[in-house]
Amino acid sequence: MRVIIVGAGQVGSSIAADLADAHDIVVVDRDGDRVEDLTYSLDVLTVQGDGTSLSTLEEAGVDDADMVIASTDNDETNIVICATTRAVSDAFTVARVKNTEYLRTWERSERAFGIDFIVCTNLLAAESIVRVVGIPAARDVDSFAGERVQMAEFEIPSGSPVTDQTVAEADRFDDLTFAAILRDGEVELARGPSVLRDHDRVVVIGNPEAVQEFATIIAPEERPGTAEEVVIVGGSEIGYHVARLLGERGFKPRLIEQDPERARHLAEMLPDTVVMESDATDMEFLEREHVGDADFVVAALGSDEKNLLVSMLARRLGVDRTVAIIDTSEYVDLFEAVGVDVGINPREVVAEEITRFTRDGGAENIAIIESDRAEVLEIEVDEASILADRPIHESVTDLPDGVVIGAITREESLITPRGDTVIHPGDHVVVFLDACVADDVTPSL
Repeated sequence: MRVIIVGAGQVGSSIAADLADAHDIVVVDRDGDRVEDLTYSLDVLTVQGDGTSLSTLEEAGVDDADMVIASTDNDETNIVICATTRAVSDAFTVARVKNTEYLRTWERSERAFGIDFIVCTNLLAAESIVRVVGIPAARDVDSFAGERVQMAEFEIPSGSPVTDQTVAEADRFDDLTFAAILRDGEVELARGPSVLRDHDRVVVIGNPEAVQEFATIIAPEERPGTAEEVVIVGGSEIGYHVARLLGERGFKPRLIEQDPERARHLAEMLPDTVVMESDATDMEFLEREHVGDADFVVAALGSDEKNLLVSMLARRLGVDRTVAIIDTSEYVDLFEAVGVDVGINPREVVAEEITRFTRDGGAENIAIIESDRAEVLEIEVDEASILADRPIHESVTDLPDGVVIGAITREESLITPRGDTVIHPGDHVVVFLDACVADDVTPSL
């Protein structure tokens, strides 16, 4: 495809890097320095200019474009870019927005604003947080096959019962597949003799019950979150959506918001949430409200530094796990090293979502692992697939290293893959792929 990406910030640059190998990419941005950097770092064309301007879009080739992705930091600018594109081109339009009101309007009217697909930064970040709440040691969780299959990435805590065990020894589950071990930035397929070490990150695929059971085994001291044990610090849009989504799942979270007017508004909007008006860095308040008893604290304030402070205070009080919103991507690894269990960068989340949507290969769903080191995808097998009507032990001989069949669903049944399992056309298969083989393998699946 010919894809025009308007906005060369973190989101746009990440999308361009992910798509450049497979598509013709043109990146548009006002900032000449950003444009110049991308020209030298990626195999893409660049245009310096205002993406809302018809002349700039025409210079970028909008007439021949298959897709236009509006990924600037301004919602209204992105909407105008898509509307302008729609006026002069048949290109498929994708817009990034933060305000969920725009998302609601778009959902009620097909192709509202001239947008074919919309991604909401705040909502996606909140959904990422909610997926890991209640699963001890989980760093990321994604659902496949109508939520009958889960992929989860866990970090093995120091002194875990599975530390120094082989994968064969740790694999006690009928409905779980060990896919990979991430260690020191490298991806290692999880073979039977592979030894698990402290702080390894392990990717598993299976039914949700088996994933939850594995979580409690690797971190037995961490209890799954319950309705009284989640505290959200900050009534931002992300904090609001985390509370709302948890309430819809039967939780009764507590939310701390310092601004009186915002706290009253949230109390009215969140019937399943206890809203407390206070400064979340007040240790006396935190101790009085027994925040240290929480299984999970979400730091969703408007400042990276404040979110780090809140996370460190929570850990000092005895909270089991912390997750923090981190707007500066360069801070994520640092914050996770000094006191945050899981750092969520909203821009990375939305870039991943847009990249998922634009991938080739007919995948039903894709989860990107550790900044594109690997991916897990769901495909529906057809007659032309290399997997069709063959036992797995036979088909994998025609696939490179770096591929693991994680789960199979057939109609309403979940099948745990074994060497003699035969995959049929119409089956949905969840596959782990090392990034180095993903582009070559996906079309054959």
